[in-house]
Amino acid sequence: MLQEKDLLLLRETLRESIANNEVAGASVLLLEKGQEVLYLEDGLADRENGLPIRRDTIYRLYSMSKPVTGAAVLMLMERGKLDLYDPVSRYLPGFKHQLVEDNGRLIQVQREMTIHDLLSMTSGLVYGGAHAAGRETEALFREIDRRLLTDDPMSTMEAMNRLGGCKLASQPGSTWHYGTSADVLGAVVEAASGCRFGDFLRQEMFEPLGMRDTGFWVPVDKRSRLAKTYQDDGQGGLTLYAGNNLGIIHQMDRDPAFESGGAGLASTIDDYAKFASMLLNEGKHDGGSILKPATVRYFASPALNDEQLKGFEKTFATMRGYNYANLTRIMTRTGQAPLLTGQGEYGWDGWLGAFFSNLPAEGLTFLLMMQKKDAGTTRLTRKLRNIILSHY
Repeated sequence: MLQEKDLLLLRETLRESIANNEVAGASVLLLEKGQEVLYLEDGLADRENGLPIRRDTIYRLYSMSKPVTGAAVLMLMERGKLDLYDPVSRYLPGFKHQLVEDNGRLIQVQREMTIHDLLSMTSGLVYGGAHAAGRETEALFREIDRRLLTDDPMSTMEAMNRLGGCKLASQPGSTWHYGTSADVLGAVVEAASGCRFGDFLRQEMFEPLGMRDTGFWVPVDKRSRLAKTYQDDGQGGLTLYAGNNLGIIHQMDRDPAFESGGAGLASTIDDYAKFASMLLNEGKHDGGSILKPATVRYFASPALNDEQLKGFEKTFATMRGYNYANLTRIMTRTGQAPLLTGQGEYGWDGWLGAFFSNLPAEGLTFLLMMQKKDAGTTRLTRKLRNIILSHY
């Protein structure tokens, strides 16, 4: 149980990070068995206009969109709408006859990419890199970005079918790469459900959970609550960042044609807490059910074998001790982790610093929200976590 001195230490730690220009502002929320035990906010959501971080500040989630997409796929699985061993080409014909770059040569895939490969990020898809897979993927996303604000933006289905024609960095199922798997799954949800990805999430997840401020864009009446994004200025300070990235309209001022399952959502700390709490409560929410208990247990079960795990650990050296499945990290070896955690802890973070963890054994949900370019899981995030988890 946190004491008053611990709360003071948490506030001081957050305030110090803001004073050092590590972040412009942030909010922190801790729930224990669904009940709030801590909420902190400090700093500014908009430094130029002096607007503070508030409880209802809206943040761009970037990769913290991924667990939401994973949950949506498993929702369709438990309804019999798809099978995790289905080839992706069953839903997206652009994924037929894929090629893999192997030591400079192009060869046919040994088997088709499956939905399970996408959920575990063992699909061979990447975000970028010097290899053919990286170059072609980067070129596609540059085209998506170029068309974002035109009269001919690339849709989710067009973008992902085009992605299917890009080379793969490895054979499906062979190893782990951080990449566009979640974006493809957004299109799979669209194809399997028969409606736009964003509409499916709204109808089947956000509205039932009461996540009123979560979506792929921010309507005009809420836009004043959208936090600005900052980046290091190279001189120890922060400067405004406003670039589009990975097909995301940074201003979030229009309903996008491309709804990115890997990076496109915006949300508040309380909205995302409803999603995280639903998972911790084995799919139940306010007397209803979003997912079945067995599905949630599967969601939080590690999927990578030893060979696949090498790719994960090579990519994320700071995630020692974790495995991966369903677009989330999952703690399996607490003694190897360079931070305080618990067996079975799961969650993910985002490019601009949004972060969440569920710790089932302890009954805890921890969330931190910020907006800083290239943040991911920050030193501040780990420090706050360690202060809190030292008491559980």
